[in-house]
Amino acid sequence: MPSSSQLEKYVKNGSFYKAVVEDGADIIFVVNYEGEILYHNPSVEENLGHPPLSLIGSNFFDYILPETILELKAKFFDCIIKPYIESIEFRFRKNDDTYSYLEFNSVNLKHKEGIDGLILDCRDITQRIKDSEELLRAQKAKEQFLANMSHEIRTPINGIAGMVTLLSETSITPQQKKYLDAIRNSSDNLKVIINDFLDLSVIESGKLKLEKIGFNIKYQLSHIIEGFKFQADEKGVKLDFSLDPSLDTVILGDPVRLNQILINLISNAIKFTHEGGIKIVAKCGEEDKEWLTATFDVIDTGIGISKNNLSAIFESFTQADETVTRLFGGTGLGLSISKQLVELQNGTISVKSEENIGTTFSFSIIYQKGNNKDLVIQRGSIDGKINKYDQSLENVKVLLVEDNDINRLYAANILKKWKCNYQIAENGLIATEKVKKGNYNIILMDVQMPVMDGIEATKIIRKMPDPINIIPIIALTANVIKGDDEKYKKAGMNDYLSKPFLPEDLFDILLKYTEIDQREEKDKNNINKTLPNNIQPHKFIDLTYLKSMSGNDMNFIKEMIMLFLEQTPKIIAELKHSLDNNNWVELKKIAHKAKPTMVFFGLKKLQKILSQLEKSNTTKIDILSTREKINEIETDFKKISIELEELLHNPI
Repeated sequence: MPSSSQLEKYVKNGSFYKAVVEDGADIIFVVNYEGEILYHNPSVEENLGHPPLSLIGSNFFDYILPETILELKAKFFDCIIKPYIESIEFRFRKNDDTYSYLEFNSVNLKHKEGIDGLILDCRDITQRIKDSEELLRAQKAKEQFLANMSHEIRTPINGIAGMVTLLSETSITPQQKKYLDAIRNSSDNLKVIINDFLDLSVIESGKLKLEKIGFNIKYQLSHIIEGFKFQADEKGVKLDFSLDPSLDTVILGDPVRLNQILINLISNAIKFTHEGGIKIVAKCGEEDKEWLTATFDVIDTGIGISKNNLSAIFESFTQADETVTRLFGGTGLGLSISKQLVELQNGTISVKSEENIGTTFSFSIIYQKGNNKDLVIQRGSIDGKINKYDQSLENVKVLLVEDNDINRLYAANILKKWKCNYQIAENGLIATEKVKKGNYNIILMDVQMPVMDGIEATKIIRKMPDPINIIPIIALTANVIKGDDEKYKKAGMNDYLSKPFLPEDLFDILLKYTEIDQREEKDKNNINKTLPNNIQPHKFIDLTYLKSMSGNDMNFIKEMIMLFLEQTPKIIAELKHSLDNNNWVELKKIAHKAKPTMVFFGLKKLQKILSQLEKSNTTKIDILSTREKINEIETDFKKISIELEELLHNPI
């Protein structure tokens, strides 16, 4: 081992310079600020093929790939200004006139030595670029495989699910219903499995885009629970939820991804709980004027998870053990996807469990607070019966472009039940001919078809004269790889509907893109037909908003009425209690929470009064005036409740 004095001698006599610069693997250039090469080391010959000292006096940029010179000169200018810059990629011409991928770190001699020049320490990154390109090709191949697999699997699943739905609408025996339910459950399980794979692929590729829209957690959670009630009842398991009142407000975030997390966790809980119950607890954690933390606990009394398996429970393709897979099935992706979705929203997720006692999954997500204006309207619950929508879309002119016989029959049957005026095209070429002659309100366009696919047909239609070129075109696709929606929009499609779709999915799309004025008039007539002659529903209330948001779903409207009749007396009582106890902060908070409810029923007067209470100054509250406002709310509510009760208890 060399002594310290030997090492000093090694450095002083230039051996260090020779080992690192002259004989080193890195390519070293010394250039002035104009790019003239004043020195290069022997590695230029080894790596680029240029003879020793052959580039001295040449300009560095004469060897750069021509189409990249301007971009590199901009970065070179930064090197002149700054003392040190690293990882500048470029392509340098070799002696055989091919180009190598290089990367340099720049040391500015002006800052060290007072000299107008740069040392460019370069490394060959050709292999790294090749590896990156190969990885990209592999990723694209994977995405294409998943797209093809999605299409090939979803197309028959769509046919199976569609035929089951149609058969359910016919007269069937209890035994036949049992068989149909078994088929439906099997197709649903297949959909879950394919969706797990696709979701994982999208998340891992970094292409998942989170929405930031207004929604209400109570609304989301109550509908999720409703959807699982049947499964829980079948197993004799109690399913319930509790919600912190502070969370019953409008927040900004991605409701679809929150639903997905909750559905995964609740589905797991039901799967592994055979007695006892499952409870979902939604709590409000830390909050300020702009943000709040929503925390969810999914608590079950199921079989639990052993300590040995607990640490790996969130890993992809992992379940507690092989017995779980054999007994309950599944991909082992649900919890991994849930964890990644939580973390993508800057949240945290954890699990506690004891075997034969139960499991608690907990996760928290921070949301920005919103207001009623941010709320995205969502329709009420659907009971799944196609005839629910009879007359709703009567005479809407639809061109159904679909090559698969079963899928075509399924969609056509739904359109027929809704009394749509529809025509069929078996491929894109036939569709382009039909639109020239027909007058359609909307086109439902399958994407993958023989002769001419949906993308090409859409491009042709968009080049046709007005008004043909502005007809809404909806992609019907079994491909749901992230990025496909952008491809459809680029082709000129307005939206897409992924297969297999439910009747209500199609209904929503048609409702969204068909003629609004015509539809509103028709809805108005339909609603008026359903109301008893002796009812005058618009004396105090205005149901326009509720009709619009629910698609005239009268069951949903009834639910809202019952909730309003139940909650409003409590709100009035809370306002009085706050006033009697001089709790002005609480009074303002109650008024703030109650105000959006008035919007649902068009109660502008009560909305205005609550707004005044909400904005009142806590240091200068007029007690008499405030009491009068609360009494006015109570008096008006008594009149409104009579009208709502009358509407509620008459057959609609």
